Amino acid sequence: MYKLIDGKKLAADMRAQLKADVAEFKKEIGLAVVLAGDNPASQVYVKNKIKACEEVGIKSYAYYLPAEATQGELDELLKGLADNSDIHGILVQLPLPAHLNSERALKLIPVEKDVDGFSADNIGKLCMNEECLVACTPHGIMKMLESEKIQIKGKNAVVVGRSNIVGKPVALLLLNADATVTVCHSKTQNLKECCLNADILVAAVGKAKFITADMVKEGAVVVDVGMNRDENGKLCGDVDFENVKEKCSYITPVPGGVGPMTITMLMYNTYLAAVRSLN
Repeated sequence: MYKLIDGKKLAADMRAQLKADVAEFKKEIGLAVVLAGDNPASQVYVKNKIKACEEVGIKSYAYYLPAEATQGELDELLKGLADNSDIHGILVQLPLPAHLNSERALKLIPVEKDVDGFSADNIGKLCMNEECLVACTPHGIMKMLESEKIQIKGKNAVVVGRSNIVGKPVALLLLNADATVTVCHSKTQNLKECCLNADILVAAVGKAKFITADMVKEGAVVVDVGMNRDENGKLCGDVDFENVKEKCSYITPVPGGVGPMTITMLMYNTYLAAVRSLN
C-alpha cells in the first residue's frame, strides 16, 4: 500500500514555523523580485511569491522592467539591490526577454543573496558539500523525503532529467546524503533498466506521464517534479500516477506534491540568508 507525500501540508507547516521565526528576527527581512517583460506565467509566479512573503512576514520589493529594457538597466538595478542592506534575497524571474543575458544578470547577485540557488558559486558549493543556498525545488524534495523519514543513505537513486534548476542539484543533494546516484536524460539508452534499479526515482523530464508502471520497481519512492497537461487539458506530472502508485511505497501527487514546496523553500532561503547576514 502506497503513501502519498503531501507537499501541501508540509509547506503549510513550514510556513507557519517560518512566520514565527521571521517575527522573532532582529530586523525586517527583505526579498527583491525582478521581472522583465510581460510573460504571463512569470507574472503569476511573481504574484505568488509576493503573496507568500506577506504570509510569512517577509517584506517584498517588486521591480518591473518593460520588455524593451536594456541589459544596462537590468545590471544597474541588480547592482543597487546587491548593495542594499535591507534586501537579504534577490531573485530574477526567468526566462528573461531574449535580448537580455540571464547568465550575466545572475552573476551580479551576491552569492549570499542568491535565494534561488542558481548561481555558479552556490552550485559549486553544493558540489563540494559546503554550506550554501540550495535551489528551491531540489531542496523541497529533500525536505519531503526527510519529513517521511525515508532512508537515503546507501539507496539507489535515479534522477530522470539533468536541468540546472532541478536535475543536477537534486542529484548532488542525494549524493551528499550518501545515495548512489544515476542521472538519466534524453540520450540515455537503457532508461527503463536504470529506472527499475531505483529505490528513489525522481522524475524531472517535463513530459506528461512519461514514467510508466513498467519502469518502476516494487516498493520504490517516486518523486514527481513534472507540471504538464494531459490530453484532456488536466494538470498532471511526469509520472503515470494512476498506474504507478500501486507499485510504490511513497509517491508525490501532482498537484499538491513538489509544487507547493518550491515557493516555501524560497521563503526559507530568504530567512536563512537574513540569519547568515548577521554573522
